[in-house]
Amino acid sequence: MARIVNCVLLGTESEGLDRPTYPGELGQRIFDNVSKLAWQRWLGHQTMLINEYRLTPIEPKAREFLEQEMEKFFFGEGSEKPPDFEQV
Repeated sequence: MARIVNCVLLGTESEGLDRPTYPGELGQRIFDNVSKLAWQRWLGHQTMLINEYRLTPIEPKAREFLEQEMEKFFFGEGSEKPPDFEQV
């Protein structure tokens, strides 16, 4: 049976993640409050950020930036697209 969460991003009850997808306290908050669909939206947004800002996720500064953006995406004012981003 699917685990249901009240998704903070979508504002609806939706199927929750099967397991924590990120470590630590932020990972637990995501697991408790983010749906599978919202997580997929984040992955797309994260990919766009990595590509547009030419980030190397193994670098500590890039990881810190992505974690901050993830927190804003789910629990803050939202993560902005880069200023020059043009969707194809």
